[in-house]
Amino acid sequence: MSLRSDSQPNNVDKSRLAHHLALILAAVIVASSSPAAAAAASGVLPGIDVWRQRGYAPLAGKRVGLITNVTGNTADGRSTVAILAAAAELELAALFSPEHSFFADQEGSVDGGVHAATGLTVHSLYGETRRPTAAMLDGLDALVFDIQDVGTRIYTYATTLAYCMEEAAAADMPIVVLDRPNPIGGTAVSGPVLDEEHRSFVGYAPLPVRHGMTIGELALYFNAELAVGADLTVIRLAGWQRAMWFDQTGLEWVNPSPNIRNPRQALLYPALGPLEWTNISVGRGTGKPFEWFGAPWIDGHELADALNAAALPGLRVAAGRLTPAASVHADRECGGVYLEVTDRDAFDSGLTLATIATSLQQMYAADWEREQLVPLWGDGAIDSQLDTGMSATAIVASWEQDLSTFRAARARHLLY
Repeated sequence: MSLRSDSQPNNVDKSRLAHHLALILAAVIVASSSPAAAAAASGVLPGIDVWRQRGYAPLAGKRVGLITNVTGNTADGRSTVAILAAAAELELAALFSPEHSFFADQEGSVDGGVHAATGLTVHSLYGETRRPTAAMLDGLDALVFDIQDVGTRIYTYATTLAYCMEEAAAADMPIVVLDRPNPIGGTAVSGPVLDEEHRSFVGYAPLPVRHGMTIGELALYFNAELAVGADLTVIRLAGWQRAMWFDQTGLEWVNPSPNIRNPRQALLYPALGPLEWTNISVGRGTGKPFEWFGAPWIDGHELADALNAAALPGLRVAAGRLTPAASVHADRECGGVYLEVTDRDAFDSGLTLATIATSLQQMYAADWEREQLVPLWGDGAIDSQLDTGMSATAIVASWEQDLSTFRAARARHLLY
């Protein structure tokens, strides 16, 4: 073990066409572009920029497969696909896309296809298989991963990374992870820690809901703590500090999935995401995913009053009715509440999650169907905690031993 610190869419809309044209243009001009231009455009350089400056070591001369989507870009906005396709030092031979497709705009199963600008095969890792098969890896010498994560355990891109690491290890193939910022910062750690028995595609490792790690740090954590054993190289960010929020990096936000459309939603995601397999709309199918939640049986004013009375740090709550166009309660008007983070440094996603859950249980126990709460929540104790009327603060306190264990393991793999 070594540790070193698409398809054409069916309905082509204007944004996709523009993206295809941008990739073609990027492939033409990339050879004459200077990494210094990226440094001038941003205070933070993603791993792709740093790796390019280093001549793509240790993969120079190899045929590589790239796991990526539209979030894989340089600091000045050029596609990692175009950068590697034009690189003389290696050969980009195949592409792999995660959940939501290469364009990060689809829900549900995704088909593979062909990348329009390069002609490369795009293997879907969220279709018939969720990990690279031997046939997909045939003819490749190495894998490269470059996808923007959002800092929440239940987001599947980290599991896709882990599965690719496992298959690379099995094939005796090196894998390089190009690091990217954690958009909700790298300091706060909160929420329930995943029980071993609840590991799944939406929870690969015993992480808290908000883990405070970059995708590269997660790769190191998986490799060591879960004994994946991959020949792993992580290309560190330049200029990133743990306390940075995404809007402090100078990098352009690219939606990593259809319902995480801005850094506000990414920050609220760990406070609402674990609830979405219950009969609560978390705003999918509205203009405010993860900034609003509701249900037909919720009295928004009543719930807003209860949540505001809890004096959750850094959070203001207001009543509002919405009618989701998709997902839970599609086409049904729902009472609910808007969540506004007023102080992101004070905001506690774990306490907010626990308070929302206890409030729903206290106020709407007859209507809230929470049979599928545990798989995303991760801690199997939550059912009895809610049934016995445990307070939100007591639930949060119950996580502390597991969080302490996680923090100790996490500390061994922090790069910044």
